[in-house]
Amino acid sequence: MVCGGFICTKNALSALNIIYVMVSLLLIGVAAWGKWFGLVSSISVVAGVISVGAFLLLVAFVGLCGALKHQQILLFFYMIILFLVFVLQFSISCACLALNKDQQNQLLEVGWNKSESTQRDVEKTLNCCGYSSVDFNSSCAAECFRNPASCITCSTILQTYAGEVLRFVGGIGLFFSFTEVRGHI
Repeated sequence: MVCGGFICTKNALSALNIIYVMVSLLLIGVAAWGKWFGLVSSISVVAGVISVGAFLLLVAFVGLCGALKHQQILLFFYMIILFLVFVLQFSISCACLALNKDQQNQLLEVGWNKSESTQRDVEKTLNCCGYSSVDFNSSCAAECFRNPASCITCSTILQTYAGEVLRFVGGIGLFFSFTEVRGHI
């Protein structure tokens, strides 16, 4: 039997929204777990991830209810919200993939200078001191600070991972943005 008509669309939309519910619960759970175990010290990062997860959960429930209950108004708002999320996500994904090394370095330096708690966390986790130079007259949370000869700057380590992470995030963002477009069709 050929899959067509409303039943097939309802089942496909329901399956897509169940996946979105699982992804949103995963986002909320991982953010809370990371904060609980002290892996992430920035409350704004945790709050942002939990907010995105809650928003995705709300949108998924609107789509799921609209598909299962045949509510055209819910499906209309679901499509509008999904389209806006697609545009935003597609733009951010393309920006992640388009950043060159100089732009990455500039963004890393701006982020480094914004928060001292983040600096301490990065220095301790990556065993490095300072962003572009090691200042032996200041304090550093890294183990290498006790042996100055082995200490390297954090920019060196961060730059090696920044390109990989941006390509990965951009690719994942593009993948999910196209699943959102598939939800419209």
